[in-house]
Amino acid sequence: MSRDEEDRAWEILMVEDNPVDVLVTREALKTVSTKHHLHVVEDGEQACDFLFRRGRHSGALQPDLILLDLNLPKKTGKEILSEIKGDPSLRHIPVVIFSTSESPDDAASCRELHADAFVTKPLDFGEFCSTVRAIVECWIGVAAWEPVTDPITH
Repeated sequence: MSRDEEDRAWEILMVEDNPVDVLVTREALKTVSTKHHLHVVEDGEQACDFLFRRGRHSGALQPDLILLDLNLPKKTGKEILSEIKGDPSLRHIPVVIFSTSESPDDAASCRELHADAFVTKPLDFGEFCSTVRAIVECWIGVAAWEPVTDPITH
């Protein structure tokens, strides 16, 4: 059964400690036509708990897309990316690094860790919203891939 036939919302996990970036992302996603749910965690440990379904996130659905900041408390975005891409049950999930970093070194190291994209957050509100919409439309609205069946629940 295809995702369209299931009529299930896409699950987006945002790992972000800046409440303003979360708020702007929520606003931008209001204009996306694809049915989705945005889940937000504020630090690296919460991200791993969500992804590995531990503690209060034991009932979390596996995300279809991850928006990952690099500079996070408790565990960095690169550490989380390494764990995701190193785990057979998670590595298929597209991870978009969404960071204020413009460092070529950060982009290169994320590419080496198998990030699916590296996007620098624009400072302008309108550009930020457009960028979020473009990311989601690329990975969810337009991408012609079907996520691997979740081995834990199927």
